[in-house]
Amino acid sequence: MPEPRSATVHIVEDDGGLADGLVRLVRSVGYEARAYGTVSAFLDIALDTGPSAGPACILLDVRLPDMSGLDLQDRLRTPAASAPIIMMTGYGDIPMSVRAMKAGAIDFLMKPFREQDLLDAIGRAVERDRALLAERATQAVASKRMASLTSREAQLFHCVVEGLMNREIAERLDLSIVTVKAHRGAMMRKMEARSVADLVRVAGLLNGGMQ
Repeated sequence: MPEPRSATVHIVEDDGGLADGLVRLVRSVGYEARAYGTVSAFLDIALDTGPSAGPACILLDVRLPDMSGLDLQDRLRTPAASAPIIMMTGYGDIPMSVRAMKAGAIDFLMKPFREQDLLDAIGRAVERDRALLAERATQAVASKRMASLTSREAQLFHCVVEGLMNREIAERLDLSIVTVKAHRGAMMRKMEARSVADLVRVAGLLNGGMQ
């Protein structure tokens, strides 16, 4: 048995035989696989359970009975449903593939495709989602630390990130140098930052700087 990769591949495909084959292929390399014959089934089951506990991707057919894959892709362009999408179709053309890629699809595969091409696309999608989940976890930690600051410490944080020296901060906030140093030390400890560069990275995270 292959080693589990702790990722889920959601397969939205109305061809039952093809869907079953894709499930077997995906599971053969260690991923979990879940198949849905319609968009409604996917929305009712996959999205109602909330974001996946681990990395995931969506293998999405363009032509489905109740909604096109491209329309579903547009609907899924939200932070809560942002698993990378791999589009697949037997009817693809250049405008369709361009629309899918512009909307954020990580790949666009024409049927019939080679199994290895699909597995490579899934691997890229899963790693992309894994990185995104790690980034969100880091952002959550940074947000929690930021929330622990007093209003004065938060002011110090923004001043330091702006590049102000202690004397400049003291003048701006009408504080003594000693008071600035005390608040700055407390702020650095709460943010678990060793340097100004650490604080700048945190500010970038909180402002959505890592995409």
